[in-house]
Amino acid sequence: MVSTRTKPLASLSLDLDNQWSYMKTHGDAGWESFPSYLDIVVPRVLEFLEKHGLKITFFIVGQDAALPNNYSSIRSIADAGHEIGNHSFNHEPWLHVYSEQQIETELSRAEEQIERVTGQSPIGFRGPGYSLSLSVLQILFQHGYQYDASTLPTFLGPLARAYYFMTTKLAPEEKENRKLLFGALREGLKPIKPYQWKLDKYNSGIFEIPVTTMPLFRIPFHVSYIMYISRFSRILALSYFRIAVWLCRLTHTSPSLLLHPLDFLGCDDVKELSFFPAMNLLSAEKIELVSELMKIYANSFTIVPLGQAAHALSQKQGLLVMDPVLWL
Repeated sequence: MVSTRTKPLASLSLDLDNQWSYMKTHGDAGWESFPSYLDIVVPRVLEFLEKHGLKITFFIVGQDAALPNNYSSIRSIADAGHEIGNHSFNHEPWLHVYSEQQIETELSRAEEQIERVTGQSPIGFRGPGYSLSLSVLQILFQHGYQYDASTLPTFLGPLARAYYFMTTKLAPEEKENRKLLFGALREGLKPIKPYQWKLDKYNSGIFEIPVTTMPLFRIPFHVSYIMYISRFSRILALSYFRIAVWLCRLTHTSPSLLLHPLDFLGCDDVKELSFFPAMNLLSAEKIELVSELMKIYANSFTIVPLGQAAHALSQKQGLLVMDPVLWL
């Protein structure tokens, strides 16, 4: 065990993508009625986090906050003391091709509904599908956001996009909208450690807290990825995660680990999402694995919400400053 006093900070967040958003991205009919599993997954996740003594950041989709049947579930997250972030209004992973006016509307609508339900005004944003653009950053800056958490520095984006296109039911024009989904190879050149986007001549901007990929190799290790590996070998999945955590400690990387609702839902809960990787597992199997991963993570790091990590960043000297014009 690592002494609590010596453990560096790490962050933990959950993108609260709902059933309809996965169906919409996959091209399935019926998503327009906004089918939801929030009343199942939110209590389950909150119970899990309380058991493990964790406070994290939940990125909420504005459309879900706007629907009365989701009010109780979403409100319970804020009531439990977790940070609330903005995950866009419509959850469209092609946000990076929106016009400035579309982005302004998308973010403002989400902010309004999220604050109305949770009582929190979001200070952090994550684009659906890791979508980000210069215009998104500029509007976040204008709205007073402290951090963005939309980048996934890996070279595997084109492979993920190819797999996505093979498994969806999209018309050609819909595929055209998604042609840059998950980014290009150059995403793998972006920093793994947090940095600041330069958004004015004084080097002011907002912090970028990447979804951490494995140092040196730049391959993902967020929980859904580990869940997928566990289909073939649980021992391999846990070993893979341990190596990622060890490399973060070795390289002095404060990781930002990502959860999704489907990490807590199984084939016994949502049969409509059987197309999603690892949805052949039972929910109990998944929760047991997530519990093991959290123990490994907490053994090496002090786990905090992203907002707290961003505040700690603001106290650091010599933070890398990046020009988004060159990278987005």
